[in-house]
Amino acid sequence: MSPEDGWKEDLCRKHGKKLLLLCREDREVFCLLCEKTQEHRDHHLCLIRDAAKECQEMLQAALRRLQKEQQKAEELEADIREQRTSCKYQMQTERQRIRSEFNQLRCILDCEEQRELQKLEEEERKTLDNLAAAEAELVQQTWLLKDLISDLECRREWPTQELLQDTSGTMKWGEIWTLRKPKLVSKKLRRVFRAPDLGAMLQAQRELTHVQCYWEDITLDPFNLNLNLVLSEDQRQVISVPIWPVKCYNYGVLGSQCFSSGKHYWEVDVSKKTAWVLGVYCRARSCTAELALGRGAEHQNAHAIYRPQCGYWVIGLKNAFKYKAFEDASTCDLNVLTLSGAVPPLRVGVFLDCEAGTVSFFNVTNYGSLIYRFSKCSFSQNVYPYFNPWNCPAPMTLCPPSS
Repeated sequence: MSPEDGWKEDLCRKHGKKLLLLCREDREVFCLLCEKTQEHRDHHLCLIRDAAKECQEMLQAALRRLQKEQQKAEELEADIREQRTSCKYQMQTERQRIRSEFNQLRCILDCEEQRELQKLEEEERKTLDNLAAAEAELVQQTWLLKDLISDLECRREWPTQELLQDTSGTMKWGEIWTLRKPKLVSKKLRRVFRAPDLGAMLQAQRELTHVQCYWEDITLDPFNLNLNLVLSEDQRQVISVPIWPVKCYNYGVLGSQCFSSGKHYWEVDVSKKTAWVLGVYCRARSCTAELALGRGAEHQNAHAIYRPQCGYWVIGLKNAFKYKAFEDASTCDLNVLTLSGAVPPLRVGVFLDCEAGTVSFFNVTNYGSLIYRFSKCSFSQNVYPYFNPWNCPAPMTLCPPSS
């Protein structure tokens, strides 16, 4: 029931008439006869119907405003719930990241500890072997010396004539015999342990993890394969075999896939090899196809083709311990850079960034440390992964993604 309906049912107590008017100042209702009294003469009067309508409009306006405030409160409450959920998710993500980072650090520390202990054990073994050899040599000389001393002591008891006629040379040998001092090892350790730079190692690990997101499933191209190369059935492994008569060296083999844009990564297992070359190849206009693929080149000059000018961005291993990078030179001579590293790469990661014009090589064995990076590379045509097992019979193997 509206206020107006309620007021219509009420009658003025003084006059018995319907209550039709409202005094805005006193907020009282009265009839038409009451209007003429002195009590409300200068007050603002209005019909109850109009006042009720106005009141309803005010209530409606207030209701709408409060509903908007309620909507704002609900939205803020939803925002808080969302922030709480987001906060929990971010904290959980960060918690997992922290655990992952420290797990990596612990793994690095454990591996480095084992590696350093193995090096120390190897040094201990060699040192003890050298000391044992020195001791054995000294024991042998001691026995010889004892025999010589015993012989000379016996000769002192000989008759003078017999002693003077002795031609065995024992006395002369006793005069010149000198103890040969065995070669002793240094009392100090040849190498002193230095704690690894965990920050640099972790940064290298992160960079390796990032580039591994672009891992391609590379296989070797069996077409145009040289006779001295043998591919495995899955086309992931290449082995060099000798050819007689030897008129050429072991040619390389390309990957089946080629790239003209984007980022691409692959890994190669070279753990058993003493010589290899790997990287990328892009046919260059400045080199003929025969020269670019090494055909007709003499073995001793084989490395001459490995330069960006001829379409090669590669690094290699020679004679089991010499790691090289092949750059362009201002002269016709090959610019070969010697690479250094604390840990020999048994597994090499290759990262090609066509847009950036870079080819990077990572030592996967050493937590992804950077071996070498070619920059400002200009690829005029499709780029192919390149592999050369060289004259080493051990296999060169392409690793499956995430292996």
